Amino acid sequence: MRFGLVLKEAFAGLSKNASMVVSVVLVTFISLTFVGVAMLLQGQINAMRDYWDDRAQVVITFCSSIDQGGNCIGAAATDEQIAAVRTKLATPPLEEYIESADYLTSVQVLESTKEVLGSNPVVDFLTPDLLGASVRVTLNDPTEADVVVESISGFDGVFAVDDTRKFLEPIFGMLNAASAAAIGVAVLMLVAAVLLIGTTIRLSAFSRRRELGIMRLVGASNGFIETPFVLEGVIAALIGSLLSGGALIAIVQFFVKGSLGEELGGTGLLVGVWDAVAVVPALIAIGVLLAAISASVAIKRYLRV
Repeated sequence: MRFGLVLKEAFAGLSKNASMVVSVVLVTFISLTFVGVAMLLQGQINAMRDYWDDRAQVVITFCSSIDQGGNCIGAAATDEQIAAVRTKLATPPLEEYIESADYLTSVQVLESTKEVLGSNPVVDFLTPDLLGASVRVTLNDPTEADVVVESISGFDGVFAVDDTRKFLEPIFGMLNAASAAAIGVAVLMLVAAVLLIGTTIRLSAFSRRRELGIMRLVGASNGFIETPFVLEGVIAALIGSLLSGGALIAIVQFFVKGSLGEELGGTGLLVGVWDAVAVVPALIAIGVLLAAISASVAIKRYLRV
């Protein structure tokens, strides 16, 4: 099979069906952009989850002088009550789950709160007696936080025992929902791209039905006849794939690392340009593979008729 002749036929077909080719390029571009966004979003979610899981803690907050909830009675936790909790954390079997347990006095908790709130006016009204002391427990395995929560919650003088991961789960839930939505849209767009590629190939074959008849009469093989049409679909999809890769890199560079990074005050946890670059080969492979399969099926069905 002469590759040059086959390639010439493919480009001739592309030029004769320019409007349909543009449609294939656009739908491939849009669908694969959604696929790339979904892949990057899932990678972002996994990176954030790993980051926060490594830093997840169980925070034991002791009663302050004004607390009424938990095991509090409107009085600050006594030294004996605090010591009982710290002893429990340092004795088997609980100590086996704990990497470290850092005790913070109410004064230290106030200083930490001021760092978090910054210039918030509420800071001016806070005093050490309004904030209870706390113990920040780092676990060997963050998924076993319930062991500490259940063991300490009933102690006198304990206001609350919180697994910090529970505050992040709603955020991860929303991100996962967004990722699933992007994947759903991407799948629908890919189905549309496959159907459109198949339609384009059949129209291209129909417009050249006289040429195909002559090629059959002179003994051209089915492979020789089919290959230019498959190449038409692959070339159009390849262009769309490359455009989607470029768009993905631009989104990361100018939006994620740019405006979003500035809003968040840093980009250490955000996906980067090289993450987008790593996704591009997968987009090209998906686009080319789907185009080749749909074009091949379409032309084979047409030639059987």
